[in-house]
Amino acid sequence: MSETAGTPAPRRVVTAVREGRSVFVSDGPVPNSHHYTSIPGMTTSVVYATAAPPRLPQDEGETAPPRLRVPPAPGETRLMIVTFPPDSVLADPGFDPAAADAEQREFIPGLAERFEPHAPGMHRTETVDYDIVLDGEIWLELDDGATTHLRRGDVAVQCGTRHAWRNKGDRPATMCFVLIGGTPR
Repeated sequence: MSETAGTPAPRRVVTAVREGRSVFVSDGPVPNSHHYTSIPGMTTSVVYATAAPPRLPQDEGETAPPRLRVPPAPGETRLMIVTFPPDSVLADPGFDPAAADAEQREFIPGLAERFEPHAPGMHRTETVDYDIVLDGEIWLELDDGATTHLRRGDVAVQCGTRHAWRNKGDRPATMCFVLIGGTPR
């Protein structure tokens, strides 16, 4: 985990059942959280993951260790929190796309490789995604160029579509993503 001063990783509380009773098995910063040096203001936190099918009750506190492959296989899930800096950060003359790509490949493996070099930010996964804006505002862009503006509290549901997230504002936007692995038709 890396951390920028003043910007802690999200807190995660995980419960389980031990000896027939509910217990807390984890309470603290997300171990799989990264504050990017090559993309100032960007943070990715892979909070939790489940296998297919999830077995209940679960009894482990850590299912999303650092460098876990992000896109889930069919029936698996991933919970992520991502903070996107304003697009102006990516347009800055000092921005290094190669360094950003390398850092993303290290900390969000499997997802970073899906970003299209000829269409920055554009990607597609074999997942159903529940995307919730926690703070700020962001634009969801589809492959035909259509966009929609999302604000705090808005939810987008993506069903294996090619898309990109654009922060056209002047402050960071934080989103929660629930990815559920699907099977292509």
